[in-house]
Amino acid sequence: MIVLHRPSGHIVVVNADIIETVEAVPGGASAVTLTSGNVLEVAETPEAVRAAAIAFRRAILAGP
Repeated sequence: MIVLHRPSGHIVVVNADIIETVEAVPGGASAVTLTSGNVLEVAETPEAVRAAAIAFRRAILAGP
């Protein structure tokens, strides 16, 4: 799970395994599309979402 922020500043925790695409939107935010078809607008840039997802996956693969 990765922690992202809505443009309003509220925290949203997303399962990184169900992220399908991340697109830049005006204002430096991103639209995160999930495999369910739901789209989340988040304050982070696509690069930040990508980095969070990679860090999550690395932590999983590293084990306890």
